[in-house]
Amino acid sequence: MTNERVDLHIHSSKSSDGDFTPFHLLRLAKENGFRAISISDHDTVEAYPEALETSYRLGVELIPSVELTTLYDGREFHLLLPFVHWASRRLERILKKVSQARVEEAKERVAKLQSLGFDISWEEVNRKSKSTPPLGVAIAQVLIDKGRKEKNPALEKYYQGENITFAPYIFYRDYFMEDKLAFVPKKTVSLVDVLAVVAQEGAAPVLAHPGAYFERASKEDLTVLKERGLIGLEVFSSYHDSEQVKAYQALAEELDLVATAGSDFHGRIKPHIPFGFLKEGNYRMVEELKKRRR
Repeated sequence: MTNERVDLHIHSSKSSDGDFTPFHLLRLAKENGFRAISISDHDTVEAYPEALETSYRLGVELIPSVELTTLYDGREFHLLLPFVHWASRRLERILKKVSQARVEEAKERVAKLQSLGFDISWEEVNRKSKSTPPLGVAIAQVLIDKGRKEKNPALEKYYQGENITFAPYIFYRDYFMEDKLAFVPKKTVSLVDVLAVVAQEGAAPVLAHPGAYFERASKEDLTVLKERGLIGLEVFSSYHDSEQVKAYQALAEELDLVATAGSDFHGRIKPHIPFGFLKEGNYRMVEELKKRRR
């Protein structure tokens, strides 16, 4: 049983940039032979408790989680919280603070795009984000979809040719990264502050995709975060190439962090990541995370 497949980082339609309902995800998990998955939506636990009820019916273990947008050393880091008590008041307060900060950040991004001459409004972004604070790639997707529909030549590079698959991420790098024209400083909670409290809510904190272009977690970063309560490191990720996998696997072993696997499946916004493509996840990761929870 310990070799059965798991994926500890999947997004549902409750995320601003996810397409599949929790029911659809769990059905896909069953069809693809997964023993367990974790729905880890961006800064929301709206998938629960309905998703848990579905998991019982379908016979696929569902590990409650959330992907928190946090700040550390002036950089954005995403923290996964498998096993978190999703209905706790403490988590609710954290999520409310993150949500308020992200809405403010998103509004500023839209305003910056408007000042650059892009035809986009906060109302349409908010409407298409399913009432959850939209990430930069979700804002980019709204703009690109509109540009494609209206055949806007200024956005042609994002909706035509080989760039289509990664279009929202390319737009993000072109406009929302630091020193770019629509850059807005991050406004969210401290990663260290979150680590100080989430263990009390049942969580086994795992740093998501440490090699992502906006994170680039170093050994020094991970050493400090391990001391502050980090338990796992998402070694196997759609963000990582083979060299990054080797490097982060070695760091996880050196620092005694649980190496986990997460596809970061979203759906349409990441068409290059089909459900179930990540093969490295196994149930031993789940057992090790459970063992190390406080």
